[in-house]
Amino acid sequence: METLIKGQRLALAGLVTGNVLQLGIAGEGTAHDMALDYACFGLDASGKLSDDRYMTFFNQPSTPCGAVEVRAVAGDAAGFHFELDRLPAAIERLVITAAVDGMATLAQLGSGYLRLLDGARELARFAYAGKDFINEKAVMLGEFYRKDGQWRFMAVGQGFNGGLDALVAHFGGEVAQAEAEPVAPTVSLSKISLTKPGQTHKVSLAKGAGAPKKLIVKATWVDNGDGSDDNDDLDLRVGILLPDGRMRCIQAPEKSGSFDAMPYVRHLGDVTRAIGCEPATEIVEVNPALAQFYGGTVGLVFSVYSAVTNGAVSVASMCPKMVMEYGEQVVECAFDFRQSKKAGEDGIYTYVIGLARVSADSIVLEPSGKTSEPDSEATPWLRWQGESLALAFDGPAVFKGEDKEDEDDYNADNPRRYIV
Repeated sequence: METLIKGQRLALAGLVTGNVLQLGIAGEGTAHDMALDYACFGLDASGKLSDDRYMTFFNQPSTPCGAVEVRAVAGDAAGFHFELDRLPAAIERLVITAAVDGMATLAQLGSGYLRLLDGARELARFAYAGKDFINEKAVMLGEFYRKDGQWRFMAVGQGFNGGLDALVAHFGGEVAQAEAEPVAPTVSLSKISLTKPGQTHKVSLAKGAGAPKKLIVKATWVDNGDGSDDNDDLDLRVGILLPDGRMRCIQAPEKSGSFDAMPYVRHLGDVTRAIGCEPATEIVEVNPALAQFYGGTVGLVFSVYSAVTNGAVSVASMCPKMVMEYGEQVVECAFDFRQSKKAGEDGIYTYVIGLARVSADSIVLEPSGKTSEPDSEATPWLRWQGESLALAFDGPAVFKGEDKEDEDDYNADNPRRYIV
């Protein structure tokens, strides 16, 4: 059995006996009123549910062709049976989802899993848990998709605001409304959008028992549209400037950081590509007490990086954005990289999407739009310039799998920029 991580793909050809699969799903909530509804959406080339009959769930347990059926396996909370070769050519993706039925959110989920079975043989398993989510009420767990005439599977694990009805609407389906049912009120978050370098917005950090426990930063990007599924992978990095001028950098999966211990910033996991029309999202949690732990204001630089091994691709084609959430306060750094000539070049690998200064009582956020030099793997690096942040692309190259010896070598050559 293979254990899958978020974004990992699995070719089914040669792995599955025939073209019949069973998918088992489970989710255990910590909230007493928490129940999950599972669904499978059959989507066309544009990522839409062009035929409502290809949404398979408890009220519609089979597709017209019989290729997808609701069919649980002993030991699982729910499941689906797939005969992929019976699907019409118009169906290019099958997205498996789970949505909370009730007032709870996915953050109240204890743990869950999705597993692929070939008969009684378990091929792969993807685990997810409440700690992976904030206020989301639905999650895209995984998807089957066609590539070069063959079916593949990918573990997704991407949270989605809203429940099952919101998923149906997102995929282009129509949500039936019962006449006597009252319409649930929507929660409107206070959202500020920053689109130009130099703009700033200050968010006050609340005190007391009712204060939000986490500062959430999400970087999103879209498929670059070139038809390839292996070159639209960005990595969200965070550089942390301490009050005494020292720096460190986190990046999933090897340098994911920690929320409750140094560096008090935690990356929730690597996402390897955007999924059709659905943006890819990487998430970082920042402890709001960051400045108190370090004894002064802390600077943060958020950047996305496209490895040279991803192939030739420009940042402008993936439209990266960053959103910071603190309770109901939402600030978006949405610099349009199409305004930057360098961002349209294939050899630009690093793009800064936002800077932040975190003090004991507030966080000041600003967009950047700055990029590295052509063919440079240098990391964005911060220095204090009075109370402001000075950004330069002269930090060490940080690759996945880099070991401590590489950092020590850099420290010896650059004692002014010690990585803690």
